[in-house]
Amino acid sequence: MTTTFRARDEPAVSRKDYWQHAFAELMCPIEILGEVHRSDRLGFGELGSVRVGTLTAHRGGGARWTARQIRRTDPDFCKVDILAAGRGVVAQDGREAHLRPGDLTFVDLSRPATWSLSPMRMVVVAFPRALLPLRPDQLASLTAVTIPGDHGTGALISTLARQLPHHLDDAGVTTSIRLGTAVLDLLTVGMAARLDQAGAVPPETRQRALLRRIHAYIDERLDDPDLTPAQLAAVHHISLRYLHKLFHAQDATVAEWIRHRRLERCRRDLLDPAQVNRPVSAIAARWGLPNAAYFSRAFRAAYGTSPGEYRRAYGSAG
Repeated sequence: MTTTFRARDEPAVSRKDYWQHAFAELMCPIEILGEVHRSDRLGFGELGSVRVGTLTAHRGGGARWTARQIRRTDPDFCKVDILAAGRGVVAQDGREAHLRPGDLTFVDLSRPATWSLSPMRMVVVAFPRALLPLRPDQLASLTAVTIPGDHGTGALISTLARQLPHHLDDAGVTTSIRLGTAVLDLLTVGMAARLDQAGAVPPETRQRALLRRIHAYIDERLDDPDLTPAQLAAVHHISLRYLHKLFHAQDATVAEWIRHRRLERCRRDLLDPAQVNRPVSAIAARWGLPNAAYFSRAFRAAYGTSPGEYRRAYGSAG
């Protein structure tokens, strides 16, 4: 469940103190620098042992986390700051991470840090330091390092993290724990890769992270009718046998997973009022299913009715 703090809920004279209290509730009693705009907003929730926060600041400004504050609270948390909009600089351990939209950086709350931010929107993912299977000296070499959010593992972490706030209220306990684990797996693999310490990551963590990379690759290419298990294996530098082993653990073949994702996209489009006049066959072809007869059979097997009947029965509700 999301807890939300709105700056406008507090009079201007006490707004800054209110905002610092909000940060203390979220993670730690950080010191706010500059003024708090009445439209600023802070929300957070939990996914298992992972805490997810969203911050919107209309004037920008800054914050600092000092040695004195650390001595008073002795936090055992780390966090990753993901910039969704705006610009920012995060400084720690003599380094500065210059962030653009999508970029992220790692912060260890056991040591001082500062933030300088333009008007922006940020997602914060905080978690106990003990959940990362890396030594303290390894983590220290990763703080305030800019991790680009437009390619590689950084892109997967950034994309997943920015989606998490939308699922805080609708995820059950089991789903919440799985989402939190997914984030930690990707973070662990991404950080270990930057350290060239892949061996430090437990095998099951590497496997889960690899599977999520493959899932993301599939979702990006559902419109390609030639997407095949062999192509997936080649792109991810694994054998076809190992690819099938990864999917066997989730009770689906590779082909079944691809078909399921395509059918889900088609089902979504059939419910979209903006596409009410688009032929069913065109929707299917858009998502890599150009054979209309095959699509109709597969859709009926998955949802118990034909695509056209599904649209007529449920389209108005979408």
